[in-house]
Amino acid sequence: MSDVLNLAAGHYAVVSAMITPAFFLTATASLLVSSNNRLARVVDRMRQQLKQLEDTTNDDARAYLEARIIQHRRRVRLILTCLQLLYAAMSAFVATSLSIGIDQFTDYRLRGVPTGLAMLGVLLVLAASINLGREARMSVTMLDAELKREFDRDGRKLPVE
Repeated sequence: MSDVLNLAAGHYAVVSAMITPAFFLTATASLLVSSNNRLARVVDRMRQQLKQLEDTTNDDARAYLEARIIQHRRRVRLILTCLQLLYAAMSAFVATSLSIGIDQFTDYRLRGVPTGLAMLGVLLVLAASINLGREARMSVTMLDAELKREFDRDGRKLPVE
């Protein structure tokens, strides 16, 4: 009877360990939702400015819109990189969970594979987060430039913080 209980306890411990990457999966999924929303907003803004560009004949206004569209394109590429990193992280966390289960059935011959996969996932989330920060900085820089342009056009000074 004792052997059965020890075996059951071992299985429960493995199942518990397999669930642990779910916390990382939840955080990654949250970042994916946020990043997809950011991508949608940037794409919508870019499409809006492309439409404005079609209707604009003034050379200065066209140059301004073209520069903004190029900046939006950079942001889209950066967010796409973030999404790719986050999907790779999600895959690493799922593989972590699977490798924990497989490791138990192979008498723990995988050694550091589950830990390595978990570390890979965390590093991918870190890289995505850094890039999301860069994209946010680009967004604020674009907004500041837009505000400055509007204040300059009206002959006013942009208030200093």
